[in-house]
Amino acid sequence: MKLGIGAVGFGPKAVVNLDLIKRAEELGFDSAWTAEAYGNDAVTTATWVLANTTTMKVGTSIMQMPARQPAMAAMTAMTLDHLSGGRFILGLGPSGPQVVEGWYGVPYGKPLTRTREYIEIIRAIWAREKPLHHQGEHYSIPLAGEQASGLGKPLKSILHGNPEIPIYTASISPNGVRCAGEVADGVFPMMLDPEKVDSVYLPYIEEGFKAAGGGKSLDNFAIVPGVTVIVSDDLEKVRMPVKGNLSLYIGGMGARNKNFYNDLAKRLGFEEAAVKIQDLFLDGQKAEAAMAVPDELVDACHLVGPADRIRERLQVWKEAGLKKWVHTMNIGTSQPEALELLAEELL
Repeated sequence: MKLGIGAVGFGPKAVVNLDLIKRAEELGFDSAWTAEAYGNDAVTTATWVLANTTTMKVGTSIMQMPARQPAMAAMTAMTLDHLSGGRFILGLGPSGPQVVEGWYGVPYGKPLTRTREYIEIIRAIWAREKPLHHQGEHYSIPLAGEQASGLGKPLKSILHGNPEIPIYTASISPNGVRCAGEVADGVFPMMLDPEKVDSVYLPYIEEGFKAAGGGKSLDNFAIVPGVTVIVSDDLEKVRMPVKGNLSLYIGGMGARNKNFYNDLAKRLGFEEAAVKIQDLFLDGQKAEAAMAVPDELVDACHLVGPADRIRERLQVWKEAGLKKWVHTMNIGTSQPEALELLAEELL
């Protein structure tokens, strides 16, 4: 099992903690991951990290597909792959309807159809077997229809792309995870309990493998969950920021009747808590929503508390790694001592 580090956070100022990332690289961490929502973008930060590291892979977790055309994503990945000596991983995600339509101002559409078309277009660009031509539900290349001038022509990338650049997708719903297993090289699941991968995620991933054919399996597919790690003797205190983050997703990242994270919490066995968290959050009681997040959910998916407690909990993560249920733990932390503890135990 490999270790990665979250390379960017969200806030009023774009900040990348290069000292922490370089320490992770020194310790043998395999990768660093940037992100975007509706503030800083994932590409600029990934470029910054690649320029300031030498051995780590750097990926986007995630680039939001509705934010850029697939040809632009393909161009970005090819460029970063060339300039970094092959260290870039392209992580994609459909985002959600509130962000897609409320921020980017484009239709949410069918996220899985978009994902399939997007990846198909990118891989065709990288392969350079012929000029690009794609007519689908989400993307028409060259553009056809009433809005088209009629002057568009199929083009082939000037850059010679690397068809082996990995593509991972952010997926948590059964259909999304199934799609990742079929068309991607890896998946970013959220709220992954290493003891429940076989029931919550694996059946759908394997259905995707079956649809893909060609012997696809966990041997050539990466499961990369995000894991918050905070080392502290005050367990209750360090659970709170994790609870705040979880309550935001379970309670507020979506409408009352369409929240994929809320659905996931229910599949993990926290149905009653998921309903309560959402009700409180959408009623404006955000502090109360955070307090409603069960300790058991925090402890199942994250590593917080005294060092010995974290070491003990790491055993189930090691077992998940041996089963190939977890390829890389993407660590969210601001503590060098957390990185050192994990490196000592896992690397």
